[in-house]
Amino acid sequence: MSAPAQVEGPSLRSLSRLRLHLPTVPEALASLLQTVVVALFLLTFVLQPYLIPSESMERTLLVGDFLLVNKQAYAPADSLTRKLLPYRDVKRGDIVIFHPPEDLYKIYVKRVVGIPGDRLHIEDGRVTVNGQTLDEPYATFEPTAGIPFGETFPARVYSDPEVDRVWWKQMQSMTHDGELVVPEGKYFVLGDNRNHSKDSRFWGFVSRQQIIARPLVIYFSVSRPSSTDVQQAALQAEDDRLGHDRQLAARLTGFARWKRIFHVVH
Repeated sequence: MSAPAQVEGPSLRSLSRLRLHLPTVPEALASLLQTVVVALFLLTFVLQPYLIPSESMERTLLVGDFLLVNKQAYAPADSLTRKLLPYRDVKRGDIVIFHPPEDLYKIYVKRVVGIPGDRLHIEDGRVTVNGQTLDEPYATFEPTAGIPFGETFPARVYSDPEVDRVWWKQMQSMTHDGELVVPEGKYFVLGDNRNHSKDSRFWGFVSRQQIIARPLVIYFSVSRPSSTDVQQAALQAEDDRLGHDRQLAARLTGFARWKRIFHVVH
């Protein structure tokens, strides 16, 4: 009777081939350096985070929203990265990040409602461009004390001390038959929360060079109180009484607006 065949196990050489390759220290450093370089490139030339501090763009953008913006969407013609990355011209209806003419060190976010050559007029809060009333489902009119400036625009009477006087004089010279004509290379911007926004009605046009980015997505949102958002009232304590465990859990999970995370801005 023949002896049973012996089954040989894997040799030490074959086992060594199955082992995962552990990177050496130089390889790990090179990989880390590549990651850092890519991250720095994106943050320097393409993407940048911002935090929304005010209610001027409610209900599109809320106080506490963290935005990731595309800095190359409106890159100037002589930009090197414009040849490598997609871009497009500023269009009516775009939400833009820009330096306001009143202070070039500040950064604002508003919506473009007038582009070069447009004839613009606002009557009872409704924006009319080139004789057509804009369809603006994003616009809100939160209550405010008195009659808000800009409900009818351009106005013939100087009625708000917050309006820039230099802009007021320019506005009169650019108004024809009750319509404001947007000059070449300029843009007229408004906040979506019209009664609580300081925008082109107060300080004038935004030049093309002052527009620096376009919002892409809300990557996080912290629940912060807003003077015009009544929904935030429930997040604030009424008194010093201890609450139940369900109330505590609701407060712990309610510090962020989870449904707004990764919400595309438009």
